Amino acid sequence: MPAAIQVRNVAKMYRVYSRPSARLKEILTGNRRCYHQEFWALDGVSFDVERGGVFGVIGPNGSGKSTLLEIVTGTLEPTRGRVMTRGRIAALLSLGAGFNPEFTGRENVFLNGEILGLPCRAIEENFEQIERFAEIGEFMDRPVKTYSTGMYVRLAFAAAIHVEPEILVVDEVLAVGDAIFVNRCVQKFEELRRRGVTVLLVTHDVGLVKLLCDQALLLSQGHILAQGDPNDVVNRYNGLVLERQRAFEQQNLRPAAPAPAAEIPELLQYSFRHGDQQVVVVKVEMLNEAGQPVRVLRTGDTVQVRVVVHFREPHPHPVVGMMLRTRIGMEVYGTNTELEDACPGPAERGEFCEVNFGFVCRLTPQEYTLTVATQSADGSSHDWLDDVLVFQVIDTRRAAGVANLQARVWSRRLPAPTAITAQ
Repeated sequence: MPAAIQVRNVAKMYRVYSRPSARLKEILTGNRRCYHQEFWALDGVSFDVERGGVFGVIGPNGSGKSTLLEIVTGTLEPTRGRVMTRGRIAALLSLGAGFNPEFTGRENVFLNGEILGLPCRAIEENFEQIERFAEIGEFMDRPVKTYSTGMYVRLAFAAAIHVEPEILVVDEVLAVGDAIFVNRCVQKFEELRRRGVTVLLVTHDVGLVKLLCDQALLLSQGHILAQGDPNDVVNRYNGLVLERQRAFEQQNLRPAAPAPAAEIPELLQYSFRHGDQQVVVVKVEMLNEAGQPVRVLRTGDTVQVRVVVHFREPHPHPVVGMMLRTRIGMEVYGTNTELEDACPGPAERGEFCEVNFGFVCRLTPQEYTLTVATQSADGSSHDWLDDVLVFQVIDTRRAAGVANLQARVWSRRLPAPTAITAQ
């Protein structure tokens, strides 16, 4: 039996222009002169997904995963190569794709089904199941533009899996669901597999790849680095992450001589910040137990967040804080010097202060961001830097959620039920 998805030597090239006028110059010369550079998002990608199989695609950001799925679903043409699919495809490629924001959830479900060629009666028969799976209540009859991200994804996923697809293509949308919804989706994937539905899944959750997938593929810079057994592919991905971390550490091995206070930059160059700038952040670091800068941690590692601040004005009671979030913005943990009873005390104009937050990384494997801030005791913001640093947590063991409590698990034999009842 031929494979449900066949990808053969697929490549995608984009022309990158230094400025808009360069594109115009190239057009005016009839393309006789080249004013662009070629960027290959994918190059020479080939694989098969067997009918009824679950195939996972993983890789760092920018590796070409989403481009690959767009080509498979036909929303993007490859520069070369070919893709063959056998069966009706339902796809969840990106948040916002496929739904009209002005239509209600109910209207969008019917619109989505009609686009896939389903008769109205078939959609009506499945609508109650879609509504029950999505669990958005009265919002089903409100415009989609009023939905939260989680509500949108729940409805989109529910609609996609209940239109009887033969091939389901999912691009990272489960990352925005809560734990209950994600668990429900995992169970649904298992049901789809039993029904013979082919699933092509892009995710950063390597634990999900190990749990669900029959085969997996690792992409990096548009090329296949590994393909085959999910455990082997995930191990190769973790090795790639560690290689990048070692390269990052090598760049930071030679410590720079401490600069005089007058030479320390007045402001950390960062775009996403707000506050009155009375107390500004001039340096943010994440350090391992050896005091080296890191961007990759293992669950259980000791980590230190170091924040250096500069007082532009005298301050009687400065507060310095930090916040960890998942890459989709869910707050995981936050604290500050006020909560920890570690206030740096009154400061004079021109002074610098270093604040360190030390903790054990109890996070599950995925990407996280670090936000830091300086405030007054009343909560008014001086310098707030959202997502100033991105880091990744890896582990060989899978755990659900965002916190790994590293539970001890044991079991024992119990007496017969009659003996238990007697107790």
